[in-house]
Amino acid sequence: MVDLPREIRGVMIPVTGGRVLLPNATVAEVITYTQPEKIEGAPAWLLGRLSWRGWRLPLFSLPVLAGHASEEDTRNARVTVLKGLSGNAKIPFLAMLAQGFPRLTTITSELLLTTGDNTEVGPGVHSEVLVRDDHAVIPDLGAIERMIAEATATA
Repeated sequence: MVDLPREIRGVMIPVTGGRVLLPNATVAEVITYTQPEKIEGAPAWLLGRLSWRGWRLPLFSLPVLAGHASEEDTRNARVTVLKGLSGNAKIPFLAMLAQGFPRLTTITSELLLTTGDNTEVGPGVHSEVLVRDDHAVIPDLGAIERMIAEATATA
């Protein structure tokens, strides 16, 4: 039998209207926001492409994708560079707009509680959770990567 870790290191990433919870190992880097290159015909949640370490990363807004916000304020924004999970060689990394710096947190099964029945969480969202007293969403990065691949297939 495999021993599962009793705790993992996570990051709470501030986004418009809330927080996103991800394993720390998913985050490659946090960088300053720069105006992205537009992607012709892209949906509103796909904000464009950014240059990072020789890659052209798709930049997305989780709150806009999930329907929690209609637009983003980029004046003091940051970009969280995430490691791709799908194995798609065209998207080894992706970028999520953030409204500040991530905060490290330790996650245990006792501290992580799902909220509601998660039937109406919105596109790109796996679940809504409570960590201690903080409400957060856990994104479905696999689904987001597929949506980005579909939206950029012709770009």
